Parts: sequence; structure tokens; C-alpha cells
Amino acid sequence: MSIFIIILVVLLSIIILFLLLALIIKKDFKLDKQIIINKSKTEVFNYLKMIRNQEKYSVWVMKDPNINIVYTGADGTVGFTSSWKSDDKNVGIGAQEIIKLNENESMEVEIRFKKPFEATNYARTTLNAVTNNQTNVSTTFMGKQKFPMNVMNLFMDKLVGKDMQQNLVNMKVNIEKQ
Repeated sequence: MSIFIIILVVLLSIIILFLLLALIIKKDFKLDKQIIINKSKTEVFNYLKMIRNQEKYSVWVMKDPNINIVYTGADGTVGFTSSWKSDDKNVGIGAQEIIKLNENESMEVEIRFKKPFEATNYARTTLNAVTNNQTNVSTTFMGKQKFPMNVMNLFMDKLVGKDMQQNLVNMKVNIEKQ
């Protein structure tokens, strides 16, 4: 019986520690990644704003060769939406919509996840000329986690950051081949 009580006390202590940690961790998160692409801002922006191009560089899209993607609207314009459905739990179900375009400067999308979890996050990509034929591409992924899931913010860079950087590397390869 005393082993049962010890196990119960340890489990309760872990739960209490988890909840206390969640109380002090910010609910907002923000990840920034960047890369230099050896093409002009215009060439990079014209590739980036076309959401359909993500089929060629997004690690999340490429994880499931059977992903079902539905596009709505005119690609590369505000309001264009890409909805996806995948049986792969790492891809899930959701949609992204272009909500802001600043020609040759930046693009912002709203990402609405349905499965494996519900969340609305935002991704902003900003372009800055390094030279006439070199562009710094900076991507920011931001959102909010509800209590107590905000503890995941401690691990967000490990969970998402590596894939964000790989997306930029894949995009760089594709654009520089053009």
C-alpha cells in the first residue's frame, strides 16, 4: 500500500509542477528563421506568394504523398486559401489563407489547424535585398497556446524550427534552379 501512495504522490507532484510551469510561461510564441537566396527580391517574391509552390518545398506537404489539397481563389492574391487533409498525424487537417501581401516585400498567412490539434497561427515572410541578386528571406511563425498547453512553447523551436529552416533550404534550391 505504501508503494501505491508513493507513486500517487510522485504523479501528483509532476502534475502540480507541470501546472505551475504553465502559469509562468508566456502563452505567445514566435519563431524566426532566415536564409539568403541568390536571386532578386522580385524573383523570390513571385515564387513565394504562389502557395501552390509549397508542394515543391514544404516538408509538411511532402510528408504525405496522399495528402488531399484543395485550393480556392487566385493563387498569389489576398484571400487565396489552401486546405489540406491527411491521414498522417504529423500533417493533419487544416487550411492557410493569404491575409496580407506587400508586393516584393512581405506576405502573411493565417494558418488554421483542425487536427491533430485546433489552433490559429500566423506566418510572415519578409524579403530584404542584400544585393541586386541576393535576397534575405526571413520567416516568422507566431501564435498563442492556451493554458496549460503553453508549456509546449518551451519546445516549439525543436518541434517546428527545424522544419521551418528546411522549408527555406528547399525553397532556396528551387528558386536558384530557375
